[in-house]
Amino acid sequence: MDWVEVLSGVPQGSVLGPLLFLIYINDLDFVIDNWILKFADDTKIFTRITDDNDWHSLQDDLSKLTTWSEKWQMLFNTSKCKVMHIGKSQKKYPYYMNNQQLEEVTQEKDLGILISNDLKVSQQCQSACTKAMRILGIINRTIVLRHPDMLRLYKSKTIFYNTT
Repeated sequence: MDWVEVLSGVPQGSVLGPLLFLIYINDLDFVIDNWILKFADDTKIFTRITDDNDWHSLQDDLSKLTTWSEKWQMLFNTSKCKVMHIGKSQKKYPYYMNNQQLEEVTQEKDLGILISNDLKVSQQCQSACTKAMRILGIINRTIVLRHPDMLRLYKSKTIFYNTT
C-alpha cells in the first residue's frame, strides 16, 4: 500500500479520528466572542440579544466561523445551520453565513432531544411516548409466546399513554 498525502480533514474510521478532530477544531473557541458549545462535529454559538450591538456581535461570530472554516478547509453546511430565537419577547434578527440567510426554526432535535423555542418539554414527551408505543406494538405483533408479566408491562404503558 502506498502513502497518500492528506491536505485537510481527519482520517475516518480510525481509533485516533475523534481525538484528531478535537485537536483540529480546538482553536475555534479563541475565534468566537460569544458562548460556544461543541460536541463531535456539532457546533452551537449563542448569546442573549438585548440590543443591536448583541445582534452584531453574534453575526460577527458567524462571519468569523465562516472565515475559520475556509482557513482550515472544513466548511460548514449552511443548509444544516439553523437559528432559534428563545423567548416570546425576543426581536427576531436575521443571521447569515456565506451570504446565505440561516433558516429560523421553532424546534430542533439536538443530541436526540427535541428543543422548542418556548423550552417546554411537551413535544419531547409526546415524541418519546409515540416511539415507545411503536416499539410495544411491534412486541405485541411479533412475539407469540408472551409471559404474563410482559402483558402487564404492556398494559401499564398503555395506561400511561392514555393519561398524557
